[in-house]
Amino acid sequence: MRKSIIVFSSVDGHTREICEYIANYLDENIDVISLDELPDLEKYQKIIIGASIRYGTYRKDLFDFIKKNQNLIESKDNAFFSVNVVARKNEKNTAETNPYVIKFLNSTSWIPKNIDVFAGKIDYPRYKFLDKYAIKFIMWITNGPTDTSQTYEFTDWERVKSFANKIK
Repeated sequence: MRKSIIVFSSVDGHTREICEYIANYLDENIDVISLDELPDLEKYQKIIIGASIRYGTYRKDLFDFIKKNQNLIESKDNAFFSVNVVARKNEKNTAETNPYVIKFLNSTSWIPKNIDVFAGKIDYPRYKFLDKYAIKFIMWITNGPTDTSQTYEFTDWERVKSFANKIK
């Protein structure tokens, strides 16, 4: 049986939720593991990487992981997806139009075999004071939701399913 891994880099946990959703949907032999807790990647035939954006950037350890393991990743079936709130906008919800995916691809020499982007989630009640109001300000500038008593999930789960079907 093929063994797969979904490696995630997440700040608030929504990217992990998407990874677990993909694993459950595919109902395959898939490990879902944080970038911080990686096992030996050699035993996997498929490597999927999901990463979120916070304040316009991916976490540095994402790039370190890819650089360190790029040859191995490229030798396997592989895929990448980004999770960011900018993807809530129709004109920025594809790999070709999302500024963070474009920035990611320009920042690494890895070219994933499959790539997509999913709109994320704003969970104001869970954020610390500074994050809450920094994100509120960003949302105000970009015409997003600013009621800090609410949670806003923008993820299109049908799109996540479509991506999962592509990487089967």
